[in-house]
Amino acid sequence: MSEGPFINGKKNNKKGYRFLLSLNEEQKIAKAKILQSDVSVILGKAGSGKTLLACQIALQMLLEKHVNKIVITRPTISQEDIGFLPGNLAEKMGPWVAPIYSNMYQLLRKERVDKMIHDDQIEIVPVSYMRGRTFTNSAIIVDECQNLEHNQTLMILQRIGINSRMMFCGDTDQIDLKRTHDTGLDFLSRMDVNRLEIIKLLNNHRHPILEDIMTAYSESRHNSSF
Repeated sequence: MSEGPFINGKKNNKKGYRFLLSLNEEQKIAKAKILQSDVSVILGKAGSGKTLLACQIALQMLLEKHVNKIVITRPTISQEDIGFLPGNLAEKMGPWVAPIYSNMYQLLRKERVDKMIHDDQIEIVPVSYMRGRTFTNSAIIVDECQNLEHNQTLMILQRIGINSRMMFCGDTDQIDLKRTHDTGLDFLSRMDVNRLEIIKLLNNHRHPILEDIMTAYSESRHNSSF
């Protein structure tokens, strides 16, 4: 597959930025497919680079002015009730969006990402605050989407506006819902809709031992040994 100017490469330097971390071949192929879609579902086990890929695409879209904003949402706690937590919205959501910020800091200098956050080019929106919103000219990242119920998944899908791209990142092996069949990811990942792309990442980007650990857990779960 040929790589256009939107994929990692020397052309990035002419646009005033360079990512600190490059995508591997699997991620580059996935990225090319995502860029041809309006909604993407990025599946993969822990360490497969799902969120990193979504962050790289979102940041590049923002830096190259294809969108005006990056919107981040992520399931937080039971029933998405964060009102009792201390602090403002950013402080309440801090622990839950930290993994996404961490991925962004791997891609760009921390001070540059922090300036985007300060300038409201990166917006955190809790799931419970999504209803009624329409996101236009935005790159929308829905992280840990396996912990969204069916109605929440549909509600988030309904937020996409003109000239926006929505990326769901999830892993069906990491469902924290009380009833695993309540996840909206199962149906979403089986959808056959034009301009909706389903992608599965297979490579592990963390410690090599993780591959064996995940296999052992998967086999134990399948055998109902825990």
